[in-house]
Amino acid sequence: MRHEGLRLAGEVVGAGRAAHVEVHNPYTGALVGTVPKATLDEVRRAFDIARGYRATLTRFERANILNQAAAAVRQRTPEIAALITAESGLCLKDSRYEAGRVADVLMFGAHEVLKDDGQTFSCDITPHGRARKVFTQREPLQGVISAITPFNHPMNQVAHKVVPSIASNNRMVLKPSEKVPLSALLFADILYASGLPPEMLSVITGDPREIADELITHPAVDLVTFTGGVAIGKYIAAKAGYRRIVLELGGNDPIIVMDDADLDEASTLAVSGSYKNSGQRCTAVKRMLVHQQVAAEFTELVVAKTLAWRHGDPSDPVNDMGTVIDEAAARLFESRVDTAIAQGARLLAGHRRDGAQYAPTVLDRVRPEMALVREETFGPVSPIITFSSVDEAIAIANSTAYGLSSSVCTNRMDDISRFVNGLQMGTVNVREVPGYRLELTPFGGIKDSGLGYKEGVQEAIKSFTNTKTWSMPWN
Repeated sequence: MRHEGLRLAGEVVGAGRAAHVEVHNPYTGALVGTVPKATLDEVRRAFDIARGYRATLTRFERANILNQAAAAVRQRTPEIAALITAESGLCLKDSRYEAGRVADVLMFGAHEVLKDDGQTFSCDITPHGRARKVFTQREPLQGVISAITPFNHPMNQVAHKVVPSIASNNRMVLKPSEKVPLSALLFADILYASGLPPEMLSVITGDPREIADELITHPAVDLVTFTGGVAIGKYIAAKAGYRRIVLELGGNDPIIVMDDADLDEASTLAVSGSYKNSGQRCTAVKRMLVHQQVAAEFTELVVAKTLAWRHGDPSDPVNDMGTVIDEAAARLFESRVDTAIAQGARLLAGHRRDGAQYAPTVLDRVRPEMALVREETFGPVSPIITFSSVDEAIAIANSTAYGLSSSVCTNRMDDISRFVNGLQMGTVNVREVPGYRLELTPFGGIKDSGLGYKEGVQEAIKSFTNTKTWSMPWN
């Protein structure tokens, strides 16, 4: 890919400079492209441009931009998928699916724009009321939104920040992960071509060690929206000061398999939930909690389906999994599995590494205190833990610092009710993977998974706006 520049209000600047970040294919090591290392002056310029602009797009105009962009993404899916695969190592199946999700985010954003977001209250409903009405309306923030996105969904994570910003007539400065910046730049170009005023979105690339603090503390920033690791999220919370923050952090998501579960269905959910996107999802299955009465049969099914999971060259369209993001990540998974085996876990499949490739891996005899399952292992690893009762399953599921999502496989409504009420998670999905959602619906976690604020197009629009209340006489 040609040497790219920053998108400061749509203008490509910085191409050809000496300081740049190289983006390499995690599978082949080949150079995919380069992006500039933004200077602090360029970051400040981006915020100054955004702060000096007031968006006046009508609802129709915003919806039209988003619909045009959705159509463009669907038309260009092969190109988008190839780029996502090249820079992230995700297999083409996952990259094509991601492109479809991006189009859905744009479509849902366009739908939400056309809804009236206000409320009306009559004031004569108490003995002290008057003949008045109170109205509310949502308005864009006075300042700028600063968005920071991770590597694991190179374009969809970006879409979940940018689309609600456009829908609510805000201005955003976006810094994508330095590991996968090219997909974000392509997404921005699609939006500009669809009619987005360039001042509403600037894309900054570079080294977070050099520019991240400015993205958090610049005086123009009204809101910081971040998706990524817990340590960085807590750093942002401490650094941001008196401004709004939306943090979508890690997960340690269990699938809980009860003794009455359809084991073929449950094992299929467990395997796909563990290995899709190379296991690099905050909502991936990180722990398999299985009732002891069905553990042997369930484990046998998981091993068989894991061995059938095709992995290797991410550009091969038949493969179900490519690489993880880089060799350092693969080495971390390898080390954690080694440690778990040394502590008594039993390896049943996988645990082979070649550079950034790490084979889908299954272990049983895993205990909740092992680092493999106590921490978030952000890769294709399936640790199996057994339990004997609903209370024990809930206790194990709640025993980590995280509280993002979960899956429960049972047909008993009384058990479903106990899990829904007892699990300290933002989401509980029954007979589905923990990560199931629509791009529209509320998504987010509690504890170290986030502050309880939700993403998803509807909730993000709420976070990105201020509610104004006004009233008038009404006879």
